[in-house]
Amino acid sequence: MPKPMLIRPQVQTETQTQTNSILSTTQERKQTQQTQQIDKMKLDRLLRKPRSKGYMQTMTKLDSGGHVHNKKQVDDIIGAISEEFPDIEMTGILLGVVSTCFLGEPYEVHTLDITGQIIEHFKRGQPLPGLLENARSLAIRGGYAFIEVYIDCCRAVSPSGAVSVINF
Repeated sequence: MPKPMLIRPQVQTETQTQTNSILSTTQERKQTQQTQQIDKMKLDRLLRKPRSKGYMQTMTKLDSGGHVHNKKQVDDIIGAISEEFPDIEMTGILLGVVSTCFLGEPYEVHTLDITGQIIEHFKRGQPLPGLLENARSLAIRGGYAFIEVYIDCCRAVSPSGAVSVINF
């Protein structure tokens, strides 16, 4: 059989180029989705870990009325959250913390709003801001030291530091 003397370069048609582009974009999208799933699994695993004793002690200090007006104490509590989760950027993930308020009538729960960086005590029936309302019934029912409210779920933390995940 004779050998070809000249080898013509293959010219891709516009359709072939578009098809290759779509395939590579699809593969990149799949890889990105897989990476995001792995990252979410890793994040979920980290956030399921029992909370440390120091973190638990700091979070139980939320109930004293002085934090509402003391910016340094609020910053210290937010700093404790950062220390508890050094590998996670909590901004945009953790919305706040809700727990039972022991200041007496008419107060029912109190919150630490991470975005506004304020601690506020709420009266019975007074609505909590945004997704923090999802944690109110868990806090009132008792049995948990506090409830961390995230963008996709609540993580109820028992007095021992054990974490239960409650999806919205």
